[in-house]
This record gives sequence, C-alpha cells and structure tokens, in this order.
Amino acid sequence: MVQQIPPGDRACSLPPAASGADGELVVYFDGACPLCRREIGVYRGLEPRQPLRFVDVSRADGAELPSPRAAMLARFHVRVADGRLVDGARAFLALWAALPGWRWLARAGALPGVAPVLEWGYRGFLRVRPALQRALARGRHG
Repeated sequence: MVQQIPPGDRACSLPPAASGADGELVVYFDGACPLCRREIGVYRGLEPRQPLRFVDVSRADGAELPSPRAAMLARFHVRVADGRLVDGARAFLALWAALPGWRWLARAGALPGVAPVLEWGYRGFLRVRPALQRALARGRHG
C-alpha cells in the first residue's frame, strides 16, 4: 500500500529513497499541461542515477494512480522507492535528487527551512498555472 504524505509536509530531509536507493521513482505528471510536458521532457533527456518511470496522469488508467485523478492532477507527485507518495516541492526534491545537474537543488532543499519556502513558491505557481497555460495555448494558435 502506498503511504501518502500530507500536502506541504514540513519535514526538511529528503525521502530516504530519493537520496540514493536503487529502487524506481515513479513521476506522476500532467501531460495535458504544456508547461509540465516541457519540464518532464528536460528530465527525460537526462541519465538518472536510479530508475525513473514517468506516468502521464491525464492519460493513465485509474488503476495506475495511487490517488484519485483530480488529486493527482492538482499537484506534482513522485512515488519514491520505498513506496511513499510525496507531492509538491517535496516531489520535486525527490526527483531532482536522482538527476545529474539537479542534485544541488535537492541538497539545497534539504537544508533547514528551505523545503517550506519551496512549497510556498510551488503553491504560488499553482495559482498562476492556469493563466500560463492559456497564454501558451493562445501563443500557439494566435
């Protein structure tokens, strides 16, 4: 069973699996979001230090998802190797810890007080994301 960590978990250390376990990270992303697709495209082009599997929540079979689709689309999620589901800034930190060139961000995020600040920034981004998506869509069609 997947253990969920509440949104905005205030713990500052990285999940154990994100700091070097050999298990797979499962990255759940919104493939219907052009911003998200671009970012995931960057991550897919890297050689991770542990296996990564990317799941497009907008197209996934509901059985593949550890939580209801709406909840999975509302925030970025990563299932770490020990089965815990982390979301928001904590999910980014777990993913970045597995990626070359991004590990420094994960280390910085593990410093006391940094993860809550990143979570605050992520929540701010979530508020403007719909407007950014519309602007990108207009730019392509306009």
